[in-house]
Amino acid sequence: MIRQAKGKTPRRPPPKKPSNNQKDPVGVYCRARPLGEEDEECCIEVISNTTIQLHAPDGLKANRNGEFKETQYSFKKVFGIKTTQMELFEYVAKPLVEDLIHCKNGLLFTYGVTGSGKTYTMTGSPGQGGLLPRSLDMIFNSISPYQAKRYVFKPDDKNGMEVQNQVDALLDRQKRESQTSVPKTPTTRRFDPEFADMISPEEACKASGVDEDSSYSVFVSYIEIYNNYIYDLLEETPFDPIKPKWNGAGTPLRNNIEFIPPQSKILREDQNHNMYVAGCTEVEVKSTEEAFEVFWRGQKKRRIANTQLNRESSRSHSVFIIKLAQAPLDADGDNVLQDKSQVNVSQLCLVDLAGSERTSRTRAEGSRLREAGNINQSLMTLRTCIEVLRENQMCGTNKMVPYRDSKVTHLFKNYFDGEGKVRMVVCVNPKADDYEETLLVMRFAEMTQEVEVARPVDRPICGFAAGRRQRNQAFKEELTRRLEDRGGPVDGDSPTVLNQLLQSFPPLPPCEISGPNDNVTLPRLIEALEKRHKVRQMMVEEYNKTANMLKSVLQEQDSNLLSKENFIQEQRGRLGEKDKMIQNQKNEIDRLEKKSKMLEYKIDILQKTTNIYEEDKRSLQQELESREQRLQREMSEKRRMESRMQGIVTDAKLKWEKECERRVNAKQLEMQNKLWVKDEKLKQLKAIVTEGKTENQQPKRPSREKDKVPAKRSASPSPVPTGPPVRPLHRRSHSAGGERWVDHKPTTNVDLDTVLQPNIPNAIKVNAPNEKALSKCDKYVLTHQEVASDGEIQTKLIKGEVFKTRGGGQAVQFTDIETLKQENPLAASRKRRSSETGPDGEPMEGNWTDVETRCSVALEMRAGSNLGPGYQHHGYPKRRKP
Repeated sequence: MIRQAKGKTPRRPPPKKPSNNQKDPVGVYCRARPLGEEDEECCIEVISNTTIQLHAPDGLKANRNGEFKETQYSFKKVFGIKTTQMELFEYVAKPLVEDLIHCKNGLLFTYGVTGSGKTYTMTGSPGQGGLLPRSLDMIFNSISPYQAKRYVFKPDDKNGMEVQNQVDALLDRQKRESQTSVPKTPTTRRFDPEFADMISPEEACKASGVDEDSSYSVFVSYIEIYNNYIYDLLEETPFDPIKPKWNGAGTPLRNNIEFIPPQSKILREDQNHNMYVAGCTEVEVKSTEEAFEVFWRGQKKRRIANTQLNRESSRSHSVFIIKLAQAPLDADGDNVLQDKSQVNVSQLCLVDLAGSERTSRTRAEGSRLREAGNINQSLMTLRTCIEVLRENQMCGTNKMVPYRDSKVTHLFKNYFDGEGKVRMVVCVNPKADDYEETLLVMRFAEMTQEVEVARPVDRPICGFAAGRRQRNQAFKEELTRRLEDRGGPVDGDSPTVLNQLLQSFPPLPPCEISGPNDNVTLPRLIEALEKRHKVRQMMVEEYNKTANMLKSVLQEQDSNLLSKENFIQEQRGRLGEKDKMIQNQKNEIDRLEKKSKMLEYKIDILQKTTNIYEEDKRSLQQELESREQRLQREMSEKRRMESRMQGIVTDAKLKWEKECERRVNAKQLEMQNKLWVKDEKLKQLKAIVTEGKTENQQPKRPSREKDKVPAKRSASPSPVPTGPPVRPLHRRSHSAGGERWVDHKPTTNVDLDTVLQPNIPNAIKVNAPNEKALSKCDKYVLTHQEVASDGEIQTKLIKGEVFKTRGGGQAVQFTDIETLKQENPLAASRKRRSSETGPDGEPMEGNWTDVETRCSVALEMRAGSNLGPGYQHHGYPKRRKP
């Protein structure tokens, strides 16, 4: 069976989530910091608790001809310069912390130019804690009584949580305490004064509605995004005190501290299609102070990296992630339910974005300038994503949001897709120097609050009865009370044993002395005391024997326990080796499975490729056979065509031979006629000169009817006059209707693209002359085309006058010829001659070049001719006026 070729690995469908069509806009808040100096120019004014107004500084108005106008921007809430950190936390971060405890995600980031108060808003200062420490304090104040023991919840390195039983958690705690590389946390913690006493006890707050039947654990991680690379600020780096503290350039490091460059992390997608930083350190914390210590450690590492690498902290994004893992208690209300599917992990991301000022204001050069450009590019990508989201929601489009163009947007894309609430605090500096940057920040914030994010849905809870923890606590208290009633106090056995020991001593005799001569009471008391001393000595000896015996037993037990511990450690070492071996085998199996799948995939591809090639081979063979058959048909057709063309060529050759012979005969007849006409003209001219009055007789033309060969018609009829026209007795009056022309243009004429074109007004245009047209006109013109000696087409306009004949027809007497000719200026010039020299050296008159010929040739059309526009040519001597 042929398997279908596989393509790319199909994307796993996301888990089905409860549909929720409710959406909330991104909460955008604005906070203005006070001016550094009182006399400094201010460009921001708080109009109301939701509106802020910007006005251009005076210097900018003067430079830009006062084109800047005052602009107002609205936010969910505007915090002025007198707003305290507690008020800001109540409005902005407290709802996100409550959602975190109720299994909902949240994203809070600060945005603005450098020096606008972003870090102060997020971190704060001693006595004025920011959003981050107050969020941690509220979390631990709310869940402190319900926290699980350490290592009950354990990250699985895939953005999930595993639940361990009490034994495994205890072993992990002992393992952590036994590690020499991790020092034990001292009882008295020492904190950096910069982060100590940030929150006063009066400002502490708690969340309401905390589930008492669940156990909680808090995990924190701290990352930095610089130059589009992700660095883990909590990652443990090995320290070697013997290793020389020199950098790669051969110079000593600052502060004499060995600095190891951090390794960048990558982003991955978990099984729920949520993005996370792979390999990021997640520290479990149990108190606000411990969380502060972790944050302080990350801040210290960040400062060292900035100092050693010569970086600015304001040009990087810092992300502090708080994960809250919670799972319900079992039915007894004593331990955490051992079911991974019941573990809910919610997280709150607190982001301090880099300054959004332009690159020119950073005054950076070289590599620092490129890094600043990358930071600005990540902020520009954030703006682009917001713009595309806004366009898709407002215009109904479905454009792809470019989350992957930047690590910041790629990491938090799930929040914009509906995985939690998103809130932004826009920090602005009212000084005039930041006006243009603040204007861009305001525009981005105004656009951001138009984006809507799907409201997160409530996650389902387990079906156990409520109040399990309280019932378990009440049961333990009742059990303790009953045990105290039965056996006295918790350590009440010691008074009973003491009474028994006192009763085993001999009783003391009466100690009253009757007088100074009483010699009985004191000896009796001394004897009793000596007996008690002997009993005490015996008891001490017995106690020592018992103690020595117990000591030996304990030593033996200790030795046995030590040997067992050694055996357990050895077994654990072997177990670790076996685990490593199993893990290596699992990795090898996974590798082989992947390789097997890849080979199967390649086999499928090769099989499919082979099938395709076989199909192509069959199709090509069929096509080759069809082409061979078609080629054979074409060859046979070609042979038939060759034989046919040979016959056609033979017929055409015979035809052209006959045509050439006919044309030669016609040309000979034409030349004879021309010679006869010239002879007649010479005779008439001689008669005119000698003024002889002879009778005008009609000359006879030589008849060669049997030699006549019908001549082929040219592009236009050649005007060869054959007889004299009949002179009318009266000419038509010009005043009666004006001169009108018959414009005769044969259909065989070729249109020439010449500038000069014949244009005769008040003319009747015909393709062939007819009696009707000639009877209405006085003039006649014939457009004749022929090929000149230089190969160019020349046009002749043969003009004449129209006369009536004795038979009632119309006759035309040609009077003039105009020639229209094109010449190539690059060709050799040829001078047109009016006559050419004959073969005997005598001048030979050209056609229609002498006046006598032009004056004595006419064309006559007889009325009623059956040939329609037929022609008869007559040559006659020109009459002279009496």
